[in-house]
Parts: sequence; C-alpha cells; structure tokens
Amino acid sequence: MKTVDFFAGCGGLSLGLHNAGFDLELASDYKPYTQETFINNFKKGEFILKDILEIESNRWREFHKLKHKLSLVAGGPPCQGFSMANRQRLSDDPRNNLYKSFLSAVSFLQPKCILMENVPGILKSKLNILNEFSDIGYDGDCYVLNAKDFSIPQNRKRAFFILFKSTLKINTDLTSKFEDEKCKSRVFNLKDALFGLKKVEAKRERNRTDLESTKYGFRRENISEYHENDYLKIINRGKNISTIYNHLTRYNNDRDIEIFKLLPQGENSLHSSIKHLMPYSNRNHIFKDKYFKLEEDKPCKTITAHMSYDCNMYIHPHQARGLTPREAARVQTFSDNFEFKGPYSKWYEQIGNAVPPLLAEKIGRIIQSCF
Repeated sequence: MKTVDFFAGCGGLSLGLHNAGFDLELASDYKPYTQETFINNFKKGEFILKDILEIESNRWREFHKLKHKLSLVAGGPPCQGFSMANRQRLSDDPRNNLYKSFLSAVSFLQPKCILMENVPGILKSKLNILNEFSDIGYDGDCYVLNAKDFSIPQNRKRAFFILFKSTLKINTDLTSKFEDEKCKSRVFNLKDALFGLKKVEAKRERNRTDLESTKYGFRRENISEYHENDYLKIINRGKNISTIYNHLTRYNNDRDIEIFKLLPQGENSLHSSIKHLMPYSNRNHIFKDKYFKLEEDKPCKTITAHMSYDCNMYIHPHQARGLTPREAARVQTFSDNFEFKGPYSKWYEQIGNAVPPLLAEKIGRIIQSCF
C-alpha cells in the first residue's frame, strides 16, 4: 500500500504508517534539518526538500509517476485561518494556502484514502473541510483522538480527518474501530518513558549546546547495557539498542535551577515554594504556566515545539532540569535508535511537531482494515 507524506517534518507520521505496513514512496518538507533527520532514519522513500507551494507551481512534476497509484496521501497542513470557516470556505482564506495546496495534491494524485492531521480547533471548520473534499470525490469524517488512550504516556489531543474515495463505497464510520483499539491499549505514564535513562544535569554555560560529558549527556552515546520495560519494548519494536541519541541537557540559569529543585510535582509558577524566587509576582495570573513540574505517575502534558525555546513547563519529576530531547522523543513514542539531526533546539521542534509514531501506526492499521 503506497503512501506519500506532505509536511513530513522528521517523519513521525511516516514512521507510524511504515510500521503499519504502508510503503512510503515520497515525503516532503521545506526545512533542511528535517530532511537530514528523515534520510538518516528511513532507508526507503525519497525526501523532497521543497515548499509544497513550489511543488504545486511545478504542477506536481515530482509526483506524476504516482498519480492513481497511491493508497494514501497523508499530512498535516497548517490552517492558520480555520476560525473564519463559519463564514467562508477554508481554501478561500489566504492564510490557508498550504491547506489549499494539500487539497490540490489530493485532487491531482487521486489516492484511495486521505489522512489529514491538525489541532482540535480545526473542528470549527469540520463541515467546510468535509464539503471541500467531497467536491473532489472523497467522503469520511474527523476523529479527535487523545494519545493517552492508545498506550502513549502523553495527554495529547489531535484531530484526524480520514476520507476515502467515494467510488470505493467504503464504510467511513470508524468510531467502533477506534473504540476497540482503545480497549486493547494499556495505560502508561511519564515514568515509563523516562525509565533507564542516565541521570544528567542542566548546563550552566550559555550557548554551549556543543558541550557533551557524562554530567550533561551526549548527542550519541554507546552503551554496554540497556534496561527495558514494557513501554520501551513497544516503542523499540524488538530492536537491539546499543546507542542512545539526543540525551543531552540545555543551559539554565541559577534561579531556574533553584525553582526546578523546590517546585513539587504537578505544581506551577503560583506555588508557595518558589514565591520568593518568582520575578513576575505582580503578574502571576499571566505567568502561572511559565514553570510546571511534570508528574511521574500521570501521562505527560502535550509535547510541543515550544520546547525549542525553553523547557520550563516540562521540568523533570526528580532532576533539576527540563526534559532532554530523548526524553521528549520517548514520550512521543520514537524508538531509542531514532536520531534527530540539525541544531540542538531544532531537535525539540521536530519532536514537538510530530505525530506520535505509535498513534500513526494504529490509525494506519485501522485504515488498512477498511480495504
């Protein structure tokens, strides 16, 4: 079952679909470091380093050989203007050129199925989106799924539009299939994702992302012994892990490190233990979420690309620092042998923007069952 992935990023959606049995033909994104990560981790499939608007302007030249031959077109086009959708078609809003191009790609390629991911806020545009895809011959629905319901230790809600070519006459109501999958899934918490990783400390030198050591962690560390729990067995898929990638800390100032030490799990900037250290006491209502210590016995809060700026809202439950990129990647269900490339801050961006591969895999298997 052949597929292509637009807005692929580092390949979370692609990886999950591959694990579900789809054959990845092409992926595309416009950021060079996503291409570097993708090529480093995927042995099959071509990566096109271009903006989708440029690909469209060339009349989908790179995709001609795949026209009418794809089982699935996947992607998560940003829809900046979806709040306007009650008054106009989503593709008419100039802020939604990327969505419009995704729609154009589907119309050109004519796959059997479409998988489109976005934030839950896009539900405001649900009917308009379904109508626009119906106009080019696709029927289906939108499903809001929370990753924590599918064996993923993360409270992460996202909307997934799944539509099939109308002429195939497939039952597009997948609600019962998702409910069945929920029933089969296990509950995992943050401590399951953090299991077995070496203790590391926050850096105290600015602009030293190159600094690696036993104290701060490594971009790549060969290990002689690997400890695995049930959760890691699932995300590593039976692979022999001999190297840990991207388990490396970032810089924090002395005040932040002290806040990280004092704040109890589950508490934010308003907690009394750090009141004497907070520089925003007169604006607490604005900055209450500036700091948050994660709770080990609960699913992690949503991993986002904002972690590329700081990890103050993702404080490790037991260590005075934010989560490392490897820890965030584990929460997102990337296997430990998946290496993120590019600048250090872009590791967080790639991880936060990704669809959790395990969730993508389960969605992919449900789509396959419809055929």
